[in-house]
Amino acid sequence: MLALLGATTLMLVAGAPWVLPAASGGTNLKSPENGRVCIIDDNFILKWNSNSESVRNVTFSAEYKIPGMDNWKKLPGCQHSTSTECNFSSVKLKNVYEKIELRIRAEKGNNTSQWHEVKPFIPFQKAQIGPLDVHLEAEDKAIIINISPPGTKDSIMWAMDHSSFMYSLVIWKNSSSLEERTETVYSRDKIYKLSPETTYCLKVKAELRSPRRVGLYSPVYCINTTEKHKVPAPENIQINAENQVYVLKWDYAYENTTFRAQWSHEFLKRIPGSHSDKWKQIPNCEDVKTTHCVIPQNVFPEGIHRIRVQASNGNNTSFWSEEKIFNTEMKTIIFPPVISMKSVNDDSLHVSIGAPKESENKSVNQLYPLIYEVIFRENTSNAERKVVEKRTDFTFPNLKPLTVYCVKARALTENDKWNKSSVFSDTVCEKTKPGNTSKTWLIAGICTALFSIIVAIYVVKVLLRCINYVFFPSSKPPSTVDEYFSELTVRNLLLSTSEERTERCSIIENANTLTVIEETNPIDDDHKKYNSQTSQDSGNYSNEDENSGSKISEELLQQETV
Repeated sequence: MLALLGATTLMLVAGAPWVLPAASGGTNLKSPENGRVCIIDDNFILKWNSNSESVRNVTFSAEYKIPGMDNWKKLPGCQHSTSTECNFSSVKLKNVYEKIELRIRAEKGNNTSQWHEVKPFIPFQKAQIGPLDVHLEAEDKAIIINISPPGTKDSIMWAMDHSSFMYSLVIWKNSSSLEERTETVYSRDKIYKLSPETTYCLKVKAELRSPRRVGLYSPVYCINTTEKHKVPAPENIQINAENQVYVLKWDYAYENTTFRAQWSHEFLKRIPGSHSDKWKQIPNCEDVKTTHCVIPQNVFPEGIHRIRVQASNGNNTSFWSEEKIFNTEMKTIIFPPVISMKSVNDDSLHVSIGAPKESENKSVNQLYPLIYEVIFRENTSNAERKVVEKRTDFTFPNLKPLTVYCVKARALTENDKWNKSSVFSDTVCEKTKPGNTSKTWLIAGICTALFSIIVAIYVVKVLLRCINYVFFPSSKPPSTVDEYFSELTVRNLLLSTSEERTERCSIIENANTLTVIEETNPIDDDHKKYNSQTSQDSGNYSNEDENSGSKISEELLQQETV
């Protein structure tokens, strides 16, 4: 019995440090854990888990510290909280981009636990975009939507981002939730292409693109579209640039109707609120009876705008048409460049691209930088060489000499997002200069031609001489014969001056014998005496010889007399 009592006493003494403090208000309260912060718009919620659930009447308090503070301060809205969360939205934060430190502890009377520090955080990075408030207005084929921006009117969390929010909308017919349609809208916008007298439901969420942030969907809102309007709104609005004017066109099926058109700056869509008073009447587009109007280009400043058209029939007017976004830079016409090309060096062509010209011969004022797509080819070939150049002067080298090349070009916007270009310019062709090899062959060809001409002339001359000799002989004897006769004549003349006269005598002794005696001057050793034997014809021979001798003597005497 004593042993049992001693054991019981020992167990009570050993268990006293664990049981008694909790029952009697001891100081060993456990600290909260898993502290975390949830921020939706401008609502700051601090949550944690308690380790003192078995202890009654335990409260929790929190403190905070921001850069520039030396000591911790009590966190408003989070003092002596009986639950495991508190709202500290009343804290006046001057900068949501500064780091905040929080700590929590459990309290019971004068007893407190150790502080549990929450991981430091930056409010803007922790914040989430909350559900939106939406107001709807119905037309026959459209719904006007007004979205209240995230946060409160004096929100500090989204103060810098009010104009940066985009809104994603999901709309469907109430009778069929399967036919959902998603659109991106502004804080005040209009949803088109709906059916009259139909119930539509929608929900909206806000988005920030930089930094990327997606909000929570709003509650579902439903509205009925009105019955079909007596005067329908114009459709299919288009605007195009032609020369120095804009042409605004639209479709409309009914007659006896007048139209007016208005424009507004696109950036106003990004500013929350109604801007109906910012729409401006377009000159030349008021009370027109045609489905188009011509607008001078100087009406619109540079930038992005919205255009809308309304139809009127007597006292009845239509709803405004679907708004058409219009970018003056996109509608600007890019004229084709002016190309010139000339041959340089021996195998190159230099290309110059000039600014396009208007009819007044003034350069077109381009609003953005241009690049040029150049098509280059040999005149006799269909193979094209395409290059893109930022420069307006460049050279095509290593070309064939004495070859015709052609080039054409068009202007492109350097920024791909505009995706605009001109038509191609007129094609310009030019012939390259002869190269060094061509010059060498040209000189060799000229020399060969000259040599061939000389040879041909010589051959022709020889042929002509042969032909004349054969077919047209000269009456004059050859030069060798002529020289010979001339020598004889001179010799005879020389001899005749010193020669004495001789007489040639013929003595006929009988019919059978003829003796010729010729006396010569002893001075001439060359003269001979001829003795002729008798012959039947000797008498005739002697007579002929005699006659020829007498004739020669007479000619010599005449020459001496002369």
